[in-house]
Amino acid sequence: MVEFAHWEPGWLYRRKRSDKLRRIHTHSSRVNWFWAALVTFLVSFLLCSPHGSGRSDQSEIQDRVNTESLEKNDSGSTQDPQVTWWTRFLSAWVAQNPNFWRRLGNLETSLLSDILEPVDVQEPIYVSGLARSGSTLLLELLNRHPETTTHRYRDFPLLFTPYWWNRFLSLVPQEAEEAKERAHGDRLLVTSESPEAMEEVLWMAFFSELHNSAYKNVLTNSERNRSFDGFYVDHIRKLLAVRGGNRYLSKANYNVTRIEYLAELFPDSVFVIPVRNPVTHIESLMRQHQKFQALHKKDNRLALHMQRVGHFEFGGIRRLVNTGDSERVQEIELLWKAGEDARGWAKYWSSIHSYIAASIQSERLRDRCLVVRYEDLCSDPIEQLGILSRHCDLEGLTQYSSDIVSTISLPTYYESSLNRQEIDSIWEETAAVAEIFDYSQE
Repeated sequence: MVEFAHWEPGWLYRRKRSDKLRRIHTHSSRVNWFWAALVTFLVSFLLCSPHGSGRSDQSEIQDRVNTESLEKNDSGSTQDPQVTWWTRFLSAWVAQNPNFWRRLGNLETSLLSDILEPVDVQEPIYVSGLARSGSTLLLELLNRHPETTTHRYRDFPLLFTPYWWNRFLSLVPQEAEEAKERAHGDRLLVTSESPEAMEEVLWMAFFSELHNSAYKNVLTNSERNRSFDGFYVDHIRKLLAVRGGNRYLSKANYNVTRIEYLAELFPDSVFVIPVRNPVTHIESLMRQHQKFQALHKKDNRLALHMQRVGHFEFGGIRRLVNTGDSERVQEIELLWKAGEDARGWAKYWSSIHSYIAASIQSERLRDRCLVVRYEDLCSDPIEQLGILSRHCDLEGLTQYSSDIVSTISLPTYYESSLNRQEIDSIWEETAAVAEIFDYSQE
């Protein structure tokens, strides 16, 4: 984790580009007045908040939820996730005015031109797969390496201006935080500084039908949006600049249908794709959906918050990713409406992983994609970290991740709730695709 004790970003001098970066200390007057105005505006909101300390809403959520109780019992005594009023206000403002925030993000880029000139996006790393496949664990491991920089919980809701927002947060006194298990109840402890999937907010601002299951949700070169490309590259450059990283690290499950798009945008990018045994994977998906469905019914503001963050995997806002087979999407939705949850999720698992298999087998992407089986990562994390290190060209990854390697294991904190009929239906729908990833029914 990087902390900024002073205004001057001295860490930039360690990037071996001193010939260009000596100009960074000379900020233009335009940057100064705009930065002052932004800080004044944000401070007014934070001071009005009863919990205004510069911490992100996700930190507030984690502080208010006993996820272990959510996962392990139905006593009803668990305190549900909460979102502060100022976060709801700001996130609504951002979501309802995407064009304004796009322009503001471009203005930030323009005013920071001197700072951004020497910053390039080189060899970005993308972690992407179907939710509950181990992508967050991979993100945590890869984020331990000092070369990588990723989004954090605290980056929301002002994601469009990452440099100004992070500089502002660095000036606000921070309360000591205790790491909390996240709302999924999966033993992962997080704070507002923890890495998280946030870039979906940017994609949604430029591609209006990304989460409309009636349309094909795949992005390839034929759907290229040049305005997005420029904004996205500049966004990453600003994130690298404000945090001092050299390699952008992304965890975004929806990017699994955008690999071709990203591979063309960043010719030196690499992809890490987690997969998981279909039975345990689908059971995990079903459990999370039931949990968030109950939470959304109890407080629809939480559903609205997840929608603004770009998480449509579970609960009352669940939306399928259409990989190009609209008929299959309709079949899955009908199965879910009929109460055949396991078979519906199995068809969905098969749809996503069929697309993954076809994508990574293409000659252009074969060497740039690494499939990581969740079971292999949990049973032998040292070996898998070695493979990850070589694929991502991150020397010493095993050593940097040693603090959490000993905590990695297969889940043992719940008993299976699937009956034999459900398990058989899962294999009926997934067997052919699962075999590609070396999974078979025992």
